[in-house]
Amino acid sequence: MTRARKSALPPTERLHPRADDLDLLPVEAVVRRLHQEDLIALRAVREALPSIATAARAVAEALRAGGRLLYVGAGTSGRLGVLDASECPPTFGVPAMRVQAAIAGGRKALTHAVEGAEDDVGAGARAVRAFRATGRDVVCGISASASTPYVRGALDAARERGARTVLVCCNPPGPLMRADTVVLARTGPEVVAGSTRLKAGTATKLVLNAITTAAFVSLGHVYRGRMVDVRPTNVKLRARAVRMVAELADLPPARAEALLEAAGDNVKLALAMHFTGLPAAQARRRLKDAGLRGLERPAKARAAPGGKPRPRTRP
Repeated sequence: MTRARKSALPPTERLHPRADDLDLLPVEAVVRRLHQEDLIALRAVREALPSIATAARAVAEALRAGGRLLYVGAGTSGRLGVLDASECPPTFGVPAMRVQAAIAGGRKALTHAVEGAEDDVGAGARAVRAFRATGRDVVCGISASASTPYVRGALDAARERGARTVLVCCNPPGPLMRADTVVLARTGPEVVAGSTRLKAGTATKLVLNAITTAAFVSLGHVYRGRMVDVRPTNVKLRARAVRMVAELADLPPARAEALLEAAGDNVKLALAMHFTGLPAAQARRRLKDAGLRGLERPAKARAAPGGKPRPRTRP
């Protein structure tokens, strides 16, 4: 391949300058080189932080107004969108309908390559129409290459329906791939040329983590670093819920568990009941009006590490 032809390739498709001897290296050296590339992914995400914050604010605004975050992607990018969407309900206690995902090729594509699915522009548009996207929603296209036809069709359809659009990518998008906010993590060539499941996938996962976590934190689903809207649906999560109430209310575990039961296993409501001294129904109304930060008691009951009082802060 000529030098001119190589430079015409998008960055994620180019041959890595240090990959030619990869198949000659011992396993330890291959692992070390992969790790070095992962550090490049971290730096690429750091450079994209302003656009990540813009995307997170758009998502928070949409969710606050009753809208949704709708992911669309193909291959690794699509699977990462499905993964992030599936983890939001148990982490932040939100209905599954609030964060949804579509992947080119449908459910089968989660575990098997569906050849040609990513090239179907119309399928991307149909996915957005199936979501019944509106102006209250954010449609987030995920495409490491920034050129996936399926994602382009989805973003075009989203704009036609008035939805806010975000593109998460690792190559600069061309003029046909348009979005209100572009989150570009410039990860460059992979040590296995074109295998964007490597550092491009790592960067994409970090970006999606940041967008949804920042959005839900700003909406009050996290309090003092805890997942206070977690649903205690198994033994581990039940123990975590009791521990959160015990720590945040400065109660012995037995009293924390009783309070949690009185709150219907709702950690946030249990804390509101403790902070206000009110029964569940009244505490729920106070919680809705003020949030936990507005209800929390003075800091003397919450000692910081080392025994020093933790100052009362506002977000």
